[in-house]
Amino acid sequence: MAMTVAKNVKCCALNSDEGPHFEILPKAGLDVHPGNRSANFWNADELVEELQGCCSVIAGSEPYTAQVLKQLPDLRVIARTGVGFDAIDLAACDELGVVVTTTPGVNHHSVAEHTIAMLMGLARGFPNQDQRVRTENWKRIARPRVMDRTLGLVGLGRIGQAVATRAAGLGMKVIACEPYPEMDFVDKWGIELLELDDLFATADYVSLHNPLTEKSRKMMNAETFSKMKQGSVLINTARGALVDEEALVNALNSGHLSAAGLDVFDVEPLPVESPLTKMSNVMLSGHVAGLDIESQRDTLTMAAETIIALKNGEWPQMCIQNLSGVKDWSWDR
Repeated sequence: MAMTVAKNVKCCALNSDEGPHFEILPKAGLDVHPGNRSANFWNADELVEELQGCCSVIAGSEPYTAQVLKQLPDLRVIARTGVGFDAIDLAACDELGVVVTTTPGVNHHSVAEHTIAMLMGLARGFPNQDQRVRTENWKRIARPRVMDRTLGLVGLGRIGQAVATRAAGLGMKVIACEPYPEMDFVDKWGIELLELDDLFATADYVSLHNPLTEKSRKMMNAETFSKMKQGSVLINTARGALVDEEALVNALNSGHLSAAGLDVFDVEPLPVESPLTKMSNVMLSGHVAGLDIESQRDTLTMAAETIIALKNGEWPQMCIQNLSGVKDWSWDR
């Protein structure tokens, strides 16, 4: 006989079979269910099936479209692990009264380490170095040293700042484009602030750490790639839709860009037929930059605590990304 779950207490944790939320949520009367690992949550029908009867979901980067949301009448909260929420239709959530939350301030060190790992790997010729050894193509190529090279950061928020301090430790010069800079940090670390075109023309490595907006969508395109230094490198651990991938492939094939490191993509998972998967000067990872043991623990804790706060009638504004101005939201609707 199937177990009956009380209404408004079922929470689904789609991408985590274990963690602190499995202890935190039940103490508040919420029943936590791990997601089905065999399901494809990028498929709308499978996502809807998985979330039937759920009042809340601890979500990853799977898409919550209006089509999906309208089939989930019990859903109260989408608690996104991390800070990105562009896969969620906020307008539909506003209409349906679904609160969208994120977990700010818990994964910036993880993203920064991943960014530097990609930078260093590409600087030393990976993944091509690894692939050549595996095929007995022993070839030694001298490459420019990272120290004294210039890193251009597009965005100097928590993540950009965490990358900046690590890059400074490597002896890199750090420049940045940031509309609202924290000048104490800028002055302390000797960061030069530039307009975007000047940053592109100056940086040996360009790393994206800005949000996705309608203005920034496809900001890295044929025109902007042409403004980057000959032989420079693009790293994107922010949002996939910031980059026009076709234009990036062209810039890499022409040699204008020497390499790219990508953790996020316009379509996720990245289709295997993408030209990016065939390029030996491109380092790929599957939207995992913000994921390490510490950030996983902290983001799941914050997501669970945010759900409980909403259930208890609180409004943790720092974590909420929609329903601006709403004062009468209720868990029991």
